[in-house]
Amino acid sequence: MVDTLFTRTPRDKLPADFQPAWDMLNKLTGDATFVEVFAQNPAMLEFVMAKFYMPVFFGGNVDQRYKQLARLKLSLIHGCLTCNKQNVPGALGAGISEAQVAAMDTFETGPFTDADKAVIAFAAEVALTNMTGEMTPALFKRLRQHFSEADILELGTAMAIISGMAKLSFVLNLVEKESYCPFTPKAAA
Repeated sequence: MVDTLFTRTPRDKLPADFQPAWDMLNKLTGDATFVEVFAQNPAMLEFVMAKFYMPVFFGGNVDQRYKQLARLKLSLIHGCLTCNKQNVPGALGAGISEAQVAAMDTFETGPFTDADKAVIAFAAEVALTNMTGEMTPALFKRLRQHFSEADILELGTAMAIISGMAKLSFVLNLVEKESYCPFTPKAAA
C-alpha cells in the first residue's frame, strides 16, 4: 500500500456508488488508494469514473482493443505498477494476447496488426516522458489507414487524460511505481 499524505476513506464509509470502484481496484491491484483519496472530492471521482472512463474510455467510437493497447503502452512507459496490475488484465480482456503484452517494447516487430502498431506508436508519442512527441506526417498516415480523424482525436484525448491522471497519481503518491519509473520524488533538500 502506498503512503500518501491524503486522508483515505475506508470502503465501508464510501458512498454506495463508489464501492464497486473500490472493489474492482482492490481486486486487480490489492490497493484502492486512488478511490479512497478521491472520495474526499466526490465530484472529481465521479468525473474520472463516470464521465471519463465509462463514456470515453469504455465507450466512444474506437474499438476497446485500441484504447487498451494505448493505455497499456502508456502505463508501461510511465512505470506505474498499480496501473500495470489493472491494465494487463484489461488488455487481455480486450483480446490482446499474452505474447502481445510481452512484446510491447518491441511492438514494431512484434505480433501486432498494422492498426495496433499505429496506435502503440501514437501512445509512445503522447507518453509523458516523450518531450518531443509529435504527430508526424508518417504517423498520421499510418493512423489514417485504420482510423478516421475523429477516431484519432478520441484516442488522443483518452491517452491525454490517462497520462495526466497518472502524473497526478504519482505526484500525490496514490499508486505504486515500477522500479524503472521515471517519476520519482526529488531528494529532500
